[in-house]
Amino acid sequence: MDMLWNGWGDPARATPLPDTVTGLLRELLGVAPREAATLPLEEIDVPESPLGPDARRALEAAVGQRARDVRTDAESRIRHTRGKSTPDLLRMRTGDATDTPAAVVLPDSHDEVLAVLAACAEHRLPLVPFGGGTSVVGGLAPAREGAFVALDLRRMNRLLDLDEVSRTATLQPGLRAPEAEALLAEHGYTLGHFPQSYEWATVGGFAATRSSGQASAGYGRFDEMVLGLTLATPEGTLDTGRAPRSAAGPDLRQLVLGSEGAFGVITSVTVRVRPIPAVRRYEGWRFASFAEGAAALRRLAQDGPRPTVLRLSDETETLIGLAQPDAIGASLERGDAGCLAVVGFEGTEEDTAHRREGAAAVLRESGGTFAGDEPGERWAHGRYSAPYLRDSLLDAGALAETLETAARWSHLPALYAAVRDALTGTLTEAGTPPLVMCHISHVYENGASLYFTVVSAQGEDAVAHWTRAKHAANDAILAAGGTITHHHAVGTDHRDWYVREAGPLGVEALRAVKRVLDPAGLLSPGVLLPAD
Repeated sequence: MDMLWNGWGDPARATPLPDTVTGLLRELLGVAPREAATLPLEEIDVPESPLGPDARRALEAAVGQRARDVRTDAESRIRHTRGKSTPDLLRMRTGDATDTPAAVVLPDSHDEVLAVLAACAEHRLPLVPFGGGTSVVGGLAPAREGAFVALDLRRMNRLLDLDEVSRTATLQPGLRAPEAEALLAEHGYTLGHFPQSYEWATVGGFAATRSSGQASAGYGRFDEMVLGLTLATPEGTLDTGRAPRSAAGPDLRQLVLGSEGAFGVITSVTVRVRPIPAVRRYEGWRFASFAEGAAALRRLAQDGPRPTVLRLSDETETLIGLAQPDAIGASLERGDAGCLAVVGFEGTEEDTAHRREGAAAVLRESGGTFAGDEPGERWAHGRYSAPYLRDSLLDAGALAETLETAARWSHLPALYAAVRDALTGTLTEAGTPPLVMCHISHVYENGASLYFTVVSAQGEDAVAHWTRAKHAANDAILAAGGTITHHHAVGTDHRDWYVREAGPLGVEALRAVKRVLDPAGLLSPGVLLPAD
């Protein structure tokens, strides 16, 4: 099944907001009903593909003369246009078909990917790898004019190897996360990577963007799971990682992880796997303030025992109920106060009980009050629902978007305040006072990430409206000592701020890598690094 072309996920799961929530949006934020109807897919005006006959023949030859796997029809190209950020969706809903690829190519092996890259190099066609299409940072729209190819990796969806002695698995990049989990579950294993995009994102995308799952406190980030990678480039194949750790020079895996298609196409990923947990338990804890709750999370992250899932919503997010996206607005009716933490444990019966008991003692000592299993179980039930909620907010005429960052614990309070102030100030000056919510989504011994959700009226030009606010938040993040992105990746949206964060010498070092692996600059131009 294909993802909704102008929204998120499964079209059957899209539901309108309750009247009570719509009324609150009107009353509190001045949200007005949308005036223009969303254009249906068949009415989108897509220019004829500019792919020439010679280039098409070369691409068909690269995929074994399977003409069906070089697609230039309007629907295929629309479905591979941009990603799923709010600006992406707003533009698509108005029929903006710019950034549409000239062709969609579907290889089914590493060798075919190499052949496609060679054909693109011969015909000077830029190429953008396409996994689940879930990018929210402009990672799928090259910053370059003219025809380009979207390389859809969905056919590369196999479990290539399972080493049960070493507990590793080698997966192809086009495997969507649920498919990967199902293949591993047949042998009693799990990857343990469950980001909000889980239902649609792919293994290759996880590696290319340094994804972080909601259970990262227990399983780690995706880049921590990766033992080896194979990268297809216009200059040949790069194989990285043959041991769990090595002192054999700089780790080339780190050049591939987070490279976002700018250096090559990931064609296989070797990851560590773990036995499927016997027990999964999620619960809620309440704190009087965000600062008090953050201090409790820091204690667990630094001194343990560390839960598998550890999250904390600030006062506003707790009141609105975004910690439980399928129950939006319910907390307003109950008048919930303070901050809600979701704490989860996965593993064996004995290990889970031991960690849960120890964590409970720390949380109580830190001022927490046990809220029972219900808040945690509700979060687990709705953990992938927030993008559907965003679609419903857009349908109702609201602007809804997210952004994230991370910093060391000592910098976190100032970072939290700076981003909130930047978003609130910019949007209020534009005449649309926002609701700004935040939660700590991932914790580490030395710091944590902050995940912000913003809701306001759309204004006259919603895309320009959000762009101004996003740029102000980006400036505030760097000024406050945060990283420009923790897990959403760089794309084109964060690129200019990433250049500032990396510094001139760092950027030149990365440009040198790109010149070696992609000398013509055809791979994801303008994504991650400015185009030459």
